[in-house]
Amino acid sequence: MSKLLGEERRNYLLNLLKTEQKPLTGTYLAEQTGVSRQVIVQDIALLKAKNEPIVATPQGYLYLRSPSSQPTRRVIACQHTFEQTERELMILVEHGVKVIDVIVEHPIYGQIQGSLMLEAKKDVHDFMQKVRNNQAKLLSSLTEGIHLHTVEANDDKRIDEACRALEAEGILLKKD
Repeated sequence: MSKLLGEERRNYLLNLLKTEQKPLTGTYLAEQTGVSRQVIVQDIALLKAKNEPIVATPQGYLYLRSPSSQPTRRVIACQHTFEQTERELMILVEHGVKVIDVIVEHPIYGQIQGSLMLEAKKDVHDFMQKVRNNQAKLLSSLTEGIHLHTVEANDDKRIDEACRALEAEGILLKKD
């Protein structure tokens, strides 16, 4: 594709994101518009500044739609080792629970939140592969493994069952 300029490119990006159900990588968007990935990062920042509901996930950029029927959302508290991360995430998605984000409370910066948007085993596998390939540290490494997840499912029952499974694994942080 020939290089798109400025506002025309941002409108094109917005339309692409709105029509896709799955995240689109910055590299893919750059190829589609004939610009560098860094230009895409800047364009996404400008679109977000205009209150477009775009999130950056480990799989790429995603346009958040307002669902017709609101799923159940809950914040759960967990604590585990790095080695238990994949098991935690798999338990959640296997129960039909989408992992929206991870949140830690940092003593200096306050709340730090990372978008995850994991809803299938492949998403978890790809996320963990990216962590390993980049030798990345998880946000929970800042808080001795303690972290929160915003999770979402079609009903409370799925989240309750997932929480029981996490508790059985010793991952769910128990209230005293």
